Amino acid sequence: MAGATPDTPKRRRWLMPAAALLLLLLAAAGGAAWYGWQRYVGPGPLAQDTTIVIARGTGVQAIARQLDSTGVVRSERDVLVALKLRDSVRRLKAGEYAIPAGISLKDVLDLIESGKTVIRRFTVPEGLTSAQIVELLRAEPSFSGEVTAIPADGTLLPETYHYSWGDDRAALLARMAADMRKALESLWPDRAPDLPVKTVEEAVTLASIVEKETGMAAERPKVAGVFVNRLRMGMKLQSDPTTIYALTGGKGPLERPLTRADWKLENPYNTYFIDGLPPGPIANPGLASLKATLNPESHKYLYFVADGTGGHAFAETLDEHNRNVAAWRRVQDGRQ
Repeated sequence: MAGATPDTPKRRRWLMPAAALLLLLLAAAGGAAWYGWQRYVGPGPLAQDTTIVIARGTGVQAIARQLDSTGVVRSERDVLVALKLRDSVRRLKAGEYAIPAGISLKDVLDLIESGKTVIRRFTVPEGLTSAQIVELLRAEPSFSGEVTAIPADGTLLPETYHYSWGDDRAALLARMAADMRKALESLWPDRAPDLPVKTVEEAVTLASIVEKETGMAAERPKVAGVFVNRLRMGMKLQSDPTTIYALTGGKGPLERPLTRADWKLENPYNTYFIDGLPPGPIANPGLASLKATLNPESHKYLYFVADGTGGHAFAETLDEHNRNVAAWRRVQDGRQ
């Protein structure tokens, strides 16, 4: 036939295998892409919820290895490939992350890029000294940094503080101090008239004594009222917690009962020895004690003693107080 190429049948024999090979390669490439996408967006291998901590300064290779070793992802290589394709190597953030079971590689990388770390709670109980608060901070390993100076007692606000893993201890102390200043700035203008405390510092000192005298919130205004009455009359405050502070320097509890000899201790913090308020707070009072001190209950009580129920019996006269003391001793004897 005119114009026919002599080797046409031969070329046809090679053409079909070449086309089939191309189709196979395209199918393989498509299959690999689909498989890779599923490894990226599909459920991951993590069997149960966990928490991981990525320390500051951790490199990409180490993060990939950590995700692999903790079972969050299928392989370290998957992480490195995904990070390169996402171009997000520099967006990974250190911190503590809550990782849900079955999380995909995509979602775990999204999470670490977002910086949405676990929010922790650090509770500072009311009535601790600053030295005791610093001791609690030092004992919590999720904080970083050192505390080089212990703040003055009465300058930190006891509260529950939120923080993230790796936050600085000194920075949290600064937050506590700032919160105390804010609380006092808010409460001081609304104080009761004619209080026997003339400065914010004196109010905090008295509030710290109220804090240490009772753990019952409902009693604090009444206890504050007793001390206000005593200050107005020029009576000694005679508060046991001040004597304990004088003996320990605020570094911890007194590991024995107080004695009459302790009450005679010549120390500016011992209110059995001095007149009026001690030179500074004996603890860090909470908001309730600050409010009670600045707006104490109005009454004629001058004395109080434990009543065996967790509260106190209050008295206007020494005779009545002595009867309450005798009743308390009977309670104590019955417990021994």
